[in-house]
Amino acid sequence: MKNNLLSEKLIYTGESQTPTHLHLCTYNLNEMQESSGTNFHEVSNSLNNERINWLQVHGLKDTETIREICEHFEIDFLVLQDILNADHPTKIEEHDKYIVLILKLFHPAKKENENDLDELEQQQVCIILGANYVLTFLERETNFFDDVSIALRNDVLKIRSRQSDYLLSVLLNSVIGNYTSMVSDIDDALEDLEEELLRISDGDDIGIQIQSLRRQYMLMKKSIFPLKEQYIRLLRGDSTLMHKANRAFFNDVNDHLQFVLQTIEICRETLSSLVDLYISNVAQNIDICRETLSSLMDLYISNNDLRMNDIMKRLTIVSTIFIPLTFLVGVWGMNFKMMPELDWRYGYCFAWALMIIIGIMVYAFFRKKKWY
Repeated sequence: MKNNLLSEKLIYTGESQTPTHLHLCTYNLNEMQESSGTNFHEVSNSLNNERINWLQVHGLKDTETIREICEHFEIDFLVLQDILNADHPTKIEEHDKYIVLILKLFHPAKKENENDLDELEQQQVCIILGANYVLTFLERETNFFDDVSIALRNDVLKIRSRQSDYLLSVLLNSVIGNYTSMVSDIDDALEDLEEELLRISDGDDIGIQIQSLRRQYMLMKKSIFPLKEQYIRLLRGDSTLMHKANRAFFNDVNDHLQFVLQTIEICRETLSSLVDLYISNVAQNIDICRETLSSLMDLYISNNDLRMNDIMKRLTIVSTIFIPLTFLVGVWGMNFKMMPELDWRYGYCFAWALMIIIGIMVYAFFRKKKWY
């Protein structure tokens, strides 16, 4: 990583290809004027120090335009580099003439396929509050702050009669509202997943879904948790840019922020219990598979034993039938001279008949005993 203090070259580190364009709102109690342009010169003539100036910058590719804006409002070079650093951590920083807030906005990522898991995409938003101006730098073209522009046009709740810090509180409310929506979606998804785990569903791999929700949780935690202490410091500070009359609105933003932080903590506990429950279910399924596999092996071995026993029984029966026949053949095969059967005319036929009868009798005996 190069030392950014040794170079004046500005580089936008994000991936957005949105062309840089500007939208300026200048207003007071009586009227509001709007102007747009692709560079700072096209809108700079509309700036009015007697009014509140809200300059929205969409797209940070044109680093020279960003430099001109910061030079006009006397923004420090290091803050300029932070604006162009898309991966800069969330922070709130007070300066003598302005306050810098670097925040993240979240929205669901587009799915290429219906079966793709839900993921979050983020873009950086930098808000700078001055005495009579508010600057917002957004990486991409978005209508996120359009409701604030509409409120200014219609002077909702007499928004145009208040100072610039009130506009900051409204913008912060929108950002915290984005956090609330995203964190609530994650919390609901975790609860649904917990119910699905308890049902031991046979659907999609729940482990992958848990991992996806964990990535979303970590992304939001990384962006929101730094605000916990930094926003409190901002509220308790004595900056002249924060008017006492608008403190109540910043306190309301803090209430919303605390809700988001509490919900994130609940998500952490739910996620932890989900992981434990998932591991328990996996271990239980492994034990079931092990027992089933063991039973199948026993059944297979038992079946083989039964087949072997059946084969041995058949061989035993055949052997038993031929044992008496072998005995007779052995007797008649002895070479004694005085054996009357050898000289008998019907001796051969008698021998065959006797052996057949003995074989049938042995077979019948086995059948009667149900040994075969």
